Amino acid sequence: MALPDSPAERHAVVAAELSRLVDATTDWAAPAPVAGWTARDVVDHLVTWLPGFLSAGGVTLPAGPAAADDPAAAWHHHADAVQALLATRGDESFTHPYVGTHPLARAIDQFYVSDVFMHSWDLARASGQEPRLDDDFAAQLLEGLRSMEQVLRDSGQYGPAVPVPDDAPVVDRLMGFIGRDPARPAA
Repeated sequence: MALPDSPAERHAVVAAELSRLVDATTDWAAPAPVAGWTARDVVDHLVTWLPGFLSAGGVTLPAGPAAADDPAAAWHHHADAVQALLATRGDESFTHPYVGTHPLARAIDQFYVSDVFMHSWDLARASGQEPRLDDDFAAQLLEGLRSMEQVLRDSGQYGPAVPVPDDAPVVDRLMGFIGRDPARPAA
């Protein structure tokens, strides 16, 4: 099943999957596949970096609960705010000092929705759940990330790739590419 083409609709589907995982997480201190992170840190990352990214282009998201206090409430508030922004202002032009000018919905889709998608796997592993990640979208992300691999590795935001067999499921290959071990058992 392919995800919708519309950035707002794609966000709704990807955010719903993370919401499902958030709502079933019981141990927020459980280690995540990102070195030094816990399940709570996965949510904190997702709710804190996008507001800074958007504010650099003059767009403000309403502040919500902190993930440190209530990760589920923080995520739900944030996901709802992003969805509302996509619905009401997605067609607006957005200029970010480092990534240039794009329609706001495209910038959110390109830089944020893919991050939520990939970190859904992290939260699933930290919380002992199975992620429900779309293979077609995983393949698109993997292809796009491979085309700029050196830039990603040099940024320090991605660790060294974890070797994964060429015939492994595409989600496993994506996770291996971004430095996760798909063989890592769920918590």
